[in-house]
Amino acid sequence: MSSQSGSRPVRAATKRTRAVYDPNEDDEVADLSDDYYSNDSAPTCDEDEDEEYTTRTKVPALSLRVKPPPKAKTSTAVVTNRASTTTESSIDGLSRVFGRADFSYLSLKPDHASRPLWINPIDGRIILESYSPLAEQAQDFLVTIAEPISRPSYIHEYKLTPYSLYAAVSVGLETKDIISVLNRLSKVAVPQNIVEFIESCTVSYGKVKLVLKHNRYFVESPHADTLQMLLKDPEIGPLRIEGEDYNNNSTTIVEGLVKEKAPSMGELTIPGTNRKDGANANSAAAGTSGNAAGDGKQQTVEDLFSSVVGLNNDEEEDDDMDAVHSFEVHSSSIETVKKRCQEIDYPVLEEYDFRNDARNATLDIDLKPSTQIRPYQEKSLSKMFGNGRARSGIIVLPCGAGKTLVGITAACTIKKSVIVLCTSSVSVMQWRQQFLQWCTIQPENIAVFTSENKEKFRGDAGLVVSTYSMVANTRNRSYDSQKMMDFLTSREWGFIILDEVHVVPAAMFRRVVTTIAAHTKLGLTATLVREDDKIDDLNFLIGPKLYEANWMDLANKGHIANVQCAEVWCPMTTEFYSEYLKESSRKRRLLYIMNPKKFQACQFLINYHEKRGDKIIVFSDNVYALQAYATKLKKFFIYGGTPQAERMNILQNFQLNPDVNTIFLSKVGDTSIDLPEATCLIQISSHYGSRRQEAQRLGRILRAKRRNDEGFNAFFYSLVSKDTQEMYYSTKRQAFLVDQGYAFKVITHLQGMEKLPDLAYASVAERRELLQSVLLQNEDAAGIERGDDADNFVGRDSGYVKPSAAKKAKRTAGSLASLAGGDDMAYVEYNKSKNKDKTRNPLIKKLYYSKKKA
Repeated sequence: MSSQSGSRPVRAATKRTRAVYDPNEDDEVADLSDDYYSNDSAPTCDEDEDEEYTTRTKVPALSLRVKPPPKAKTSTAVVTNRASTTTESSIDGLSRVFGRADFSYLSLKPDHASRPLWINPIDGRIILESYSPLAEQAQDFLVTIAEPISRPSYIHEYKLTPYSLYAAVSVGLETKDIISVLNRLSKVAVPQNIVEFIESCTVSYGKVKLVLKHNRYFVESPHADTLQMLLKDPEIGPLRIEGEDYNNNSTTIVEGLVKEKAPSMGELTIPGTNRKDGANANSAAAGTSGNAAGDGKQQTVEDLFSSVVGLNNDEEEDDDMDAVHSFEVHSSSIETVKKRCQEIDYPVLEEYDFRNDARNATLDIDLKPSTQIRPYQEKSLSKMFGNGRARSGIIVLPCGAGKTLVGITAACTIKKSVIVLCTSSVSVMQWRQQFLQWCTIQPENIAVFTSENKEKFRGDAGLVVSTYSMVANTRNRSYDSQKMMDFLTSREWGFIILDEVHVVPAAMFRRVVTTIAAHTKLGLTATLVREDDKIDDLNFLIGPKLYEANWMDLANKGHIANVQCAEVWCPMTTEFYSEYLKESSRKRRLLYIMNPKKFQACQFLINYHEKRGDKIIVFSDNVYALQAYATKLKKFFIYGGTPQAERMNILQNFQLNPDVNTIFLSKVGDTSIDLPEATCLIQISSHYGSRRQEAQRLGRILRAKRRNDEGFNAFFYSLVSKDTQEMYYSTKRQAFLVDQGYAFKVITHLQGMEKLPDLAYASVAERRELLQSVLLQNEDAAGIERGDDADNFVGRDSGYVKPSAAKKAKRTAGSLASLAGGDDMAYVEYNKSKNKDKTRNPLIKKLYYSKKKA
């Protein structure tokens, strides 16, 4: 096997394995050699999550605005130590090699071996040793205060950002607690510039809350001086209203502010769990991990960590923190208060005291007694309801890890009217079915609002499930649709669930947040990434990130399936590659998708995995290729133009019929189809370099399987035409999954593929015939399908093919031999006049052609 020369750009150092695939050996691909590719060249184009394919300049990442470490204040001993180290480094030249990354001047603590993390003083990156006995506790803490960047097997990387620290204070962490725990877990003292950065980001964030309780709005804070400062503001001060005390027994008036006991979980129990037992179990598990280290100081770190994140609720707190202060504002002034607080760097956190809301009717809903949620689901919900109120925010869980059940459990906790927004009509029906399966809500209390169904629930409280496009639509509506929309906008909703929340920052969908008046917003997604820079907008559109799970941890514990990922390199045939070098960029795309070697690889993998008893999904964004592959291999396929009844029939047969083991899906199956039986996924065409789509497609096979044999794996194959632009896109797409800990093996040859009976396009004549059929297609055939719901599309129409688009002929230069069929070409005559397609000037058309017709 020859080695591949050159380098391929990726965002981070990515471990990849090149292998020869022999199905007769084992399910696992044998490792032969390791290659490392670095990001030597910047990408020239990105795929926008608004479905735009544009050329954009690279936006620099958010960095700490701090002075370089050499200028930071240090003690004399540290400076001396650094000077001596620098002298030694200059001798062997290492200082010139590492440059600013030379941190030899940082002094390690005497017991550094027992501490799991290290902090980069320049950019706030945190490196965690995931094999440390304290790693599990440290991960929970770091996910709360920092953004996970990369989490492979042994070393995890996080980064402190203003948004992550904003999320930390929103769940109740104090500045001094964050610094204290970091210092106890770090191998070196926390650098002073990092301390200053944390203090600057948390000095005002999380200090002010906007709380709806007893049907009245209060600006609340544990710091009375902060509220006094707000009252002196010329815009906020006049908005305060003097009202009657709503609870004379537990509140007092101090300097014009209402003082009362701080909120707590109290008797609130999250359905599906025993809250107190769950907390004790978590604490006990944490203690077991710590005892493995056998170090008293580590146990002290555990106790401190537990007290900070709330696992130990018996710790005594300062009396000042047991009380909160507040003043009331009128409901009509809410937007003004929020805007002004944002301007003065005191952004408000919204909380909903649903237990004291008597205005909105209570919904009769609860989890069924047989429903139990998993520990990580309970942990995510505890961040949402940690103080007995409902916080707005985002929960990130892998595909197949039970995001839907988390949303349903939250709805059962709040027990107010709920609205759920999804990305497609198929998702709407799945959410409705999941609510009926897991909780006690009655069918008549569930309303569905789609293009086909426009019904209301019975009673004063209920559940509505709809799509983003139905709510965000600004075009003319039908009478029934407008009537339903008026119903949604004319009432208060206690809770709104935003499924696949990463689509909300799109220009079209972000208006749904303001259209629906909901007291609590919960965003759910598996991929909190976008190829544009709008993902940070979710921090103020929805709220901070409350929880993010570790994919590999859930896989190791059996909550999601173990998946073997592989990239199969398919050489281009001579005929196809010659045309590939001549054609335009869009026609090139169609050529590398329709590569005969890719056909054969797909056929071989389908044949092999069907013999193993696997259920296989084949994905293609290109509809022309989807139909060509499925027709050639005699398999069922689903795309945007497939009728709903036919879709459901195919999916039902795929899950229940042993004779239907393979289906082909277009991009309509990325997020809206639940196929728990699928164990193998093959990708033949994708949406350029979208990291999100790669992760969403992997999620189709991530659900825990009924088959739990030791060593059993699900398989994810990405077929890539070698030496084409598709290789660049493939590497870029894998960046997110690599950061989650997945390793992509590179397969350069499928052992035994040539011996497969009835192998497609095995002869030169067949390959030439395929090439000519591809060349006869116009450039629209190289486009990407628009999607399941046309209204979900936001952005340009270029690159997207509509199912009803008429096919046009392409004019190419040829010879007489070609017209006679010598090059496998066919001459087809069209009666349509080309002159009718010309766009004429409106004035000429009015003055001349209208008279001519008359």
